[in-house]
Amino acid sequence: MNYIVIILIGALASVLSNQGIAVFNDGFRPIVGQYFNKEISKKELAAMSFAVSFGLIIGFGIPTSIAASIILIHCLLLTTDMIGSFCPDTKTGMILSAVIGGVYGIAILAGLEFIVNLFALMPYNFTSDLGSVSGYVTVGFAVFPAIGVALQHGFKKGTITAGVTVLFYYIIKKFGTFTIGANTVALNAEGMAMLAGMIMMIVYAAQIKGTENNNEALTIGFEANVSRIRKNWVLLALMGGLIAAGTSLSIIAGDPASLALLAEGEYTNAALTALARGIGFIPLVFTTAIVTGVYGAAGCTFVFVVGLLLHGNPIVAFIVGVVVMFVEIALIELFAKGMDKFPGVKDMGEYVRTSMNKVLEIALLSGGIVAAEKMSVAASGYTGIGALFVIGAFLLNRQSKKPIVDLAIGPVACILFGILLNILLVLRLISIPVAG
Repeated sequence: MNYIVIILIGALASVLSNQGIAVFNDGFRPIVGQYFNKEISKKELAAMSFAVSFGLIIGFGIPTSIAASIILIHCLLLTTDMIGSFCPDTKTGMILSAVIGGVYGIAILAGLEFIVNLFALMPYNFTSDLGSVSGYVTVGFAVFPAIGVALQHGFKKGTITAGVTVLFYYIIKKFGTFTIGANTVALNAEGMAMLAGMIMMIVYAAQIKGTENNNEALTIGFEANVSRIRKNWVLLALMGGLIAAGTSLSIIAGDPASLALLAEGEYTNAALTALARGIGFIPLVFTTAIVTGVYGAAGCTFVFVVGLLLHGNPIVAFIVGVVVMFVEIALIELFAKGMDKFPGVKDMGEYVRTSMNKVLEIALLSGGIVAAEKMSVAASGYTGIGALFVIGAFLLNRQSKKPIVDLAIGPVACILFGILLNILLVLRLISIPVAG
């Protein structure tokens, strides 16, 4: 079933991109709209799709996926964005994009397994230590609402939110385990603390009221775009169902934080993390959809939440995912009008994404340092070299002419360091210390 689902996701996502119905990359969505408005050529569209997506696939998607043996959705859907844009927007091109997308789906799933198996053949298999890269993501992610509040509403409210987050974390950690009948129930401290912070973030944002009807005017001015999205609701709903099913099968994950939690079997906490991310994406996805007539291939990403909550039930997840995507499409215009009454909630989305990225950068960098240190000790017996390598890579990357995103430095540096250690082992410049 895994291969069937991944083939269908790859094929359908490529078709959606090819026909200009939906793409995954938020920065690419307005460009697709320009092409279908005849403002740029097909060659320019293809070139731009490559420019905005390829670096993220190589520098972010693949390393993060290898670290957890689960496909980060960026690996798949950023590539299908490119496949669709490179194929002609004709019936033949549509069929071609579906075939290439399906084949790529098989390749990325089988290729990931091949890479993981390849690491196992090395003198030192560093994949187990590589898992430490995401070690601080769970607890670090709990603080992102406080950072978002500070960015949007100032240091004081951000500090209050951080205090409440830490308090909730402590209370749940200390008193969050109790017995119901013969079963012991343990609440997740990180997830509950993050939820408390998100509630405060929404409350603060909702207090900012507006009088202008900018979004309502937007929907009136771009009725054709909204209509175009609604016309393709069947394909979009099917896409939502397939993504939910894929997440339910632990094939794919929507972001590094929920991917790390999914790999650890923390399904509920992963769902909470994905839910918070989805809330932040509503303004961006809906507004760009209204302006461009192009929707997000994963919608507002709530379909990942469905897959996580219904883990191990892909058929049910598919059905619910279809419904969720359909509801999203039906509510585009209503949400845009509603956000006029609460402009703070509309603006909140940008702060959510910014704060998430900042937290993930620090968490993955810290985890990368810890993972590299574990590798260094395990492969050579020396400490400090791993930290030196990762910190050096992080700072040198910023001076590169084509730097990879800071978010990816931790995983990428650890993979390179692990390969370097194996080369040194083969050359007998270092040796694995004898236990005992």
